[in-house]
Amino acid sequence: MTDAAATPALATAPSVRMGFMKFVVRDLDAMRDFYERAFGLVVAQTIDLPDILELVLRRAGDETGFSLILYWNKDGRPVEVGSGHGPLGLYVRDVDAAYAWAVGQGAQPHRPPWDAGAMRVAFVLDPEGRELELISMRRP
Repeated sequence: MTDAAATPALATAPSVRMGFMKFVVRDLDAMRDFYERAFGLVVAQTIDLPDILELVLRRAGDETGFSLILYWNKDGRPVEVGSGHGPLGLYVRDVDAAYAWAVGQGAQPHRPPWDAGAMRVAFVLDPEGRELELISMRRP
């Protein structure tokens, strides 16, 4: 824990906005193909460094905003999906249709659609086992 006296107090919190989520993947080509087919994401930028390759995925036409980055280690080291995080939340217009489409594109069914108050929710796992939460807000 940090000593409070050593940290200057801020009058207001710093300005932030959500930027991206990185998934370290085993098979970059397969995961790119899945996210393109299942959710219509496109590669907005490629970052090719000596040890890693990153694909920055966004919705077509979005120049800024939240991105999903697929991160691949060129040395082929093992990648394990852990349990120290929650799902990536994706807002969709129709949870039932998005769930069925994602499963048809290679997602693993995890929790079929159900109503949760003002939301409709479902969970799938991507082909490497990462949990994705599909959410739509129901209109009153």
